[in-house]
Amino acid sequence: MLMVMCSNLRRPGHVGAASAMRNLNWLISGGYRPPIQALSRQYVQAPEARPVPDERFPASQQQQQQQDRKDIATQTVRSSQPKDLSQPPPSPSPPLAPPMSDVRSADPALDVDPGAPVPVPYNIDWIFPRLRNPTRFWYMASQFVVSAVGIFSKIVLMFLNKPRVYNKERLVSLISKRPQGVPLLTVSNHYSCFDDPGLWGCLPMGLVCNTYKIRWSMAAHDICFTNRRHSLFFMFGKCIPVVRGIGVYQEAINLCIEKAALGHWIHVFPEGKVNMEKEELRLKWGVGRIIYESPKIPIILPMWHEGMDDLLPNVEPYVIQRGKKVTVNVGQPLDLTDFITDLKKRQVPEPTARKLITDKIQEAFRGLRAETEKLHRERN
Repeated sequence: MLMVMCSNLRRPGHVGAASAMRNLNWLISGGYRPPIQALSRQYVQAPEARPVPDERFPASQQQQQQQDRKDIATQTVRSSQPKDLSQPPPSPSPPLAPPMSDVRSADPALDVDPGAPVPVPYNIDWIFPRLRNPTRFWYMASQFVVSAVGIFSKIVLMFLNKPRVYNKERLVSLISKRPQGVPLLTVSNHYSCFDDPGLWGCLPMGLVCNTYKIRWSMAAHDICFTNRRHSLFFMFGKCIPVVRGIGVYQEAINLCIEKAALGHWIHVFPEGKVNMEKEELRLKWGVGRIIYESPKIPIILPMWHEGMDDLLPNVEPYVIQRGKKVTVNVGQPLDLTDFITDLKKRQVPEPTARKLITDKIQEAFRGLRAETEKLHRERN
C-alpha cells in the first residue's frame, strides 16, 4: 500500500523523499485543494445502518435491531451539529439506544469493533470522485508516480535482495491475458509496510510501470492520506483510502466493487493491518463483500510471501535492507462461481454470505502459508 514511502515522507530530515515531493509539485500544483473546514472530520463507528434481513434471528428481533440502529444514527447526527452556546444545556434524558457492545452482541453480522469515533486527520472525501472519474491529467500524473514507484520496487526487490517467486507466470498471465472485462482480485498476507509496492517488483516492467495494468489497492487513511501532498501521491499511485474501524459499508469498499465491475485488478490485504506477530487473524469481511457484490465474479488469486519483514523490518529506523531472502508463492485461483451463485439463489443474507466467502479465502491461506513457509526454510 506504498506505506513505507509515506512513513519515510513523514520522518523529519528525510532529504531524498522531500526532494522527490518537491520535484512532483510542478505537476500537482494546480490540482484540487480540499475544503479547509473538513480537516478534522470524524467517522463514527457503526453499527452499519444498512437494513439487511437475517434469517438467523426472528422478525421481531430484527425490527428491534433496526430501530436501535436508527436511534444510534440519530444521536450521531445530533452530536455532530454545532452547539449554540447561548442556549442552556438540555436536561439529561435516558439513552435512546443500548450501548455499542450490546448491539454488537445482538447482531454478530456487524463486522466492526465497538469503541469511540474514528478520527480522520485529513478530509479524504474529495479523493473518491477523482478515483471514480479519472481525467486525462490524472492518468498522466498516475503514470509518472506508478513508473517511479515500480522502478524503485524492482531495484529493491530484484537487485538488492534475493527473491524467489513460485508460479509467477500464473500471476502475470492473469494480469495481462485474462478475459476482457473479468476482474482480478489478489489477496495476500501483510507482514511488512513494503508489501505493496514491493511485491510487484517481481512483475515485468511492462506491467509494474503501467498505470492501466497495475493494481488498485486500499491504503490506511491515517498513514498514507494525512495531508494534501501525501494524498495526491497515493491517489496517483492507485491507492484507495480506507478508514479502518468503520465497517464494510464505506466508500473504499464501494469503490473497489465499482472497479471490479470495470474488470480491473484489485489487491486486498484481508488481514486488515500489518500482522507483525504473524498470527492467524480472522480475515476482514470487506473482501467478501467485494466478491459477493461485484456484478462480475472476479478471479480470486491467493498469494503468500515470507521475508518481506526482513527486507523492511517493522522497527525503527525503518531502513530497507539488502541481501535478504524473499519468497513469494502464487496459489491456485479460487473458483467460487458456483458457490456464490448458490448463495444468491438461496437468498442467503449478505452478512452471512460475505462471511462464508471470506472463510473460503482463509482456508486457502492456511494451506498456502504452510507450503510457503516450508519453501522459505529450505532455501539456501
